[in-house]
Amino acid sequence: MDRPTVHDLARHAKVSLATVDRVLNGRPGVREKTVARVQKAIEDLGYARDANAASLARKKPYRFVFLLPKANTQFMAALTAAIKNAETVHAALRAEIDIVQSSMLTPEEASNSIRSLDTENIDGLAIMAPETPTVRDAVINLRRSGIPVVPIITDLPDTECGHFVGINNVAAGRTAARLLGGFVAHQTGSIAVIGGQTMSRDFLDRRLGFDAVMRDRYPGLHILPTAEGADNAERVEAIARALLQRHDDLLGIYLSAAGTSGLYAALQDHPGPLPKIVVQDLTPVARKGLETNLFDIVIGQDLGHVARSAIRVMRAMKDQLPLSRDQERIRIEVFTSENLPDP
Repeated sequence: MDRPTVHDLARHAKVSLATVDRVLNGRPGVREKTVARVQKAIEDLGYARDANAASLARKKPYRFVFLLPKANTQFMAALTAAIKNAETVHAALRAEIDIVQSSMLTPEEASNSIRSLDTENIDGLAIMAPETPTVRDAVINLRRSGIPVVPIITDLPDTECGHFVGINNVAAGRTAARLLGGFVAHQTGSIAVIGGQTMSRDFLDRRLGFDAVMRDRYPGLHILPTAEGADNAERVEAIARALLQRHDDLLGIYLSAAGTSGLYAALQDHPGPLPKIVVQDLTPVARKGLETNLFDIVIGQDLGHVARSAIRVMRAMKDQLPLSRDQERIRIEVFTSENLPDP
């Protein structure tokens, strides 16, 4: 059977093509009874809108905003580059991308960054921000104004945005623990975790997953209190050097956030045996760490997939189209020195 068209909908609902167009695009001026007839026709015929056709039919381009923390890290540089590349990929569908980087060191700064957006000219917001009550309220208000909001990299579950674009961070932490614990399972000693900012949901979820596996599978290992690296390479380096000096029984380190270059520097000139190392995200320094055998495992995610998926999700939400959950699922990647992709 041929795919149903808008003409089929109009005939089935006994309305004009213009009325069908208004209902499909959520425009005013259609009586509720007529809307219900068109919606019933959609269900009866199994009609599904063509996302590409809907994009091309718009009289103006989509304008999507990516709101990111202002951070001088290799991860943020890689994410920004991936978003710019994704804009080129989606140019044929008339999607214009703005990248806004703002300080989010405090809850007030993060929520003010959201409230300062020009909501009159935005078709969707992809946001990477810490989960705080003020951020939650700002996001909910934005959604109530009709603007789709898509959390990326770190989730904002209390905002009920409908879809998160990023890896399952609890599973990422569990994966790190399974690998790191497996390296040293028959030894007795300490494991250190260096995190990012304590407000970040991604770090909290990774630590939650990490602790669960360590507790269940490797109860003989001593897990040290989290050291907050604040996504700062110099701070991570100082933390790593202190760990190496103070803990003779240190068997492993899991760096679950940014600051990889600081960890690399601390390990590079350490005179004694090195602990096993698992880091998050395949940055240039993380790649170098694997190639030089300073790092053992890198847990990553395809940032290009994240950027493209965020655009597709915002477009689908704006046009009230269904999502392909499998296509938009961001999978955890595990890298060793043996399976590094080409740079």
